[in-house]
Amino acid sequence: MSEDLLRLYGTSERAPESRTLVAGDLSVELQDGNLRTLRFRGQEVLRAVAFLVRDKDWGTCSAAIADLAVAETGLGFSVTYNARFTAPSGANLDCAIAISGTAKTVTFSAHCVSDADFETARAGFVVLHPVVGVAGEPVEVRHGDGSIERSHWPQEIEPWQPFKDIAAITHQVAPGIAAMTAFGGDIFEMEDQRNWTDGSYKTYVRPLALPWPYRVAKNEPFSQTIAVEIRAEDDAARAADASDAITLQLAPTGLRFPEIGVGLRPECLAQELAALKTLKTIGARHLIGHFDPGAGHGLAALKGYAEIAEKSGLRMTLELAVPCKRPLQEEMAGFAALVQGAGLTLDTLFVCPSVDRQSTPPGSSWPECPPLEEVYVAARAAFPGVRLGGGMMSYFTELNRKRVPADPIDYVSHCTNPIVHAADDLSVMQTFEALRHVVSSTRAIYGDKPYRIGPSTIAMRQNPYGSATKDNAAGGRIPMANLDPRHNGQFGAAWTLAYAATVVPAGLEVLTLSTLTGPYGLVAGEGEATLQGDLRPLAHVLARLGILAGEAVHAVETSRPDALLGLASKERLLLANITAKPQVAALSQPPRRVSLIGAESVDLPASERIVVPPYGCVEIVL
Repeated sequence: MSEDLLRLYGTSERAPESRTLVAGDLSVELQDGNLRTLRFRGQEVLRAVAFLVRDKDWGTCSAAIADLAVAETGLGFSVTYNARFTAPSGANLDCAIAISGTAKTVTFSAHCVSDADFETARAGFVVLHPVVGVAGEPVEVRHGDGSIERSHWPQEIEPWQPFKDIAAITHQVAPGIAAMTAFGGDIFEMEDQRNWTDGSYKTYVRPLALPWPYRVAKNEPFSQTIAVEIRAEDDAARAADASDAITLQLAPTGLRFPEIGVGLRPECLAQELAALKTLKTIGARHLIGHFDPGAGHGLAALKGYAEIAEKSGLRMTLELAVPCKRPLQEEMAGFAALVQGAGLTLDTLFVCPSVDRQSTPPGSSWPECPPLEEVYVAARAAFPGVRLGGGMMSYFTELNRKRVPADPIDYVSHCTNPIVHAADDLSVMQTFEALRHVVSSTRAIYGDKPYRIGPSTIAMRQNPYGSATKDNAAGGRIPMANLDPRHNGQFGAAWTLAYAATVVPAGLEVLTLSTLTGPYGLVAGEGEATLQGDLRPLAHVLARLGILAGEAVHAVETSRPDALLGLASKERLLLANITAKPQVAALSQPPRRVSLIGAESVDLPASERIVVPPYGCVEIVL
């Protein structure tokens, strides 16, 4: 079993267990003391209700749970436990938690006190409303003064909070089913979590305009509550059966598949030079070299990139974090001299002021930074004839909040990361629900401007929301981690293919979903299910995408996008199962060939019903 876990997830650590609690037509999943996937008659009402504590860098403080008691009667259920959250300083926040449910209600309360001053960016409830079937729909918000705001859930991703001072939210779940969620004990507001590719709208405690991190004072108790009430007509329909075969619809788009890029890191130059043949194996066309003078990168890094570019014959993009510490013309001229001295020929230059990599949340002061127009003018002058890219070296969130001027640049680019807020398997795979909104929102802002994404990986290569990413030597599933073992397993391959399937319809010119080596790379290290030095599973997916580069894109719609995602050319269909269960895909006619994507192409029966294994990726020749 541990070998299966290692192959699928890159780690032998088991995912947290969950327990389904049922009361009449209402059900919830209890996991790690919090509630996931609240449903009524199978329809998703809320994605999660959780009591969370973040440290000063927005990292998650795990709860040590004691005295857990769960009771079910058929008519209702109850859960009680004590949770201790420990800050990096050693202070403990102790909370008495109570959850109860009936056929149409759920309540969740927390009564907390700290044994020392507790430094935190947030301590309290968050409630996640789903995006699918909700985005753009009507919503009613009751504010703290009792006034009612009738509005709509944001369709395009809202950079700032769509609703503030929230006492209750009422929304339509499905025809004949509505839900009211009430919030007590503090001031709540909402953010559009699609900014970070979370598949949810998040209502959270404590407005971001208030100072953070802040201190929970020693021995000063506080309490919060969440109450959910379902209002349903007797004939309201149940959700469709999820066990049916998944149907597919393919349609031409007039777009072309993007070319594949691969990231380079100065700290990995020796390994990258030893792995150059991998670039040809996956059909990469572009190299994206990360260069941050603030991190000590200098001439040696550029010389290494020049050698890799020359030996591979690939086009080089320099991803430059501009310090903006000296006059821009002088600073850019200095970088141009370094590039020339290294013998590095650039295809494109992507520039981003170093300070813009850090998030500027609502209510915060923007850091000092020259106008982006001036940054781009200086870059043009120092690198004449080189295509210039702008956007954010970090994530769509920062691009949405600080929208770069489009006219002075040749293309716009950003990255995404799926473990900013949650890192469990389900949450990571649910990010594709939001990712499609990310690319559509970027297109709404920048029109038909050439568009690139990446390097985007499961692990977080930088933390815009704190002082550092989280070390993860134990290889767990933790948010904001600089290493994620699932990158190394079949999970990582499915995530990579599903990512491509989600963004390709946006008409990208370059897509980068890995580095060449290292923890974000294509080549396996010691102790993985794949032999050291061989290609990780996601590399075989990228090789298929490399073959498709430049071909006409056919959009693929599946009847269960929460389970199966795909992309296609005229003669080739690639499918990714983003669940831990086998999924059956139903084709309109038998294909010519079906094979699992991996180190060895294993043929499957070429029938109209194709069983895709857990986190499996298949290639179908039509």
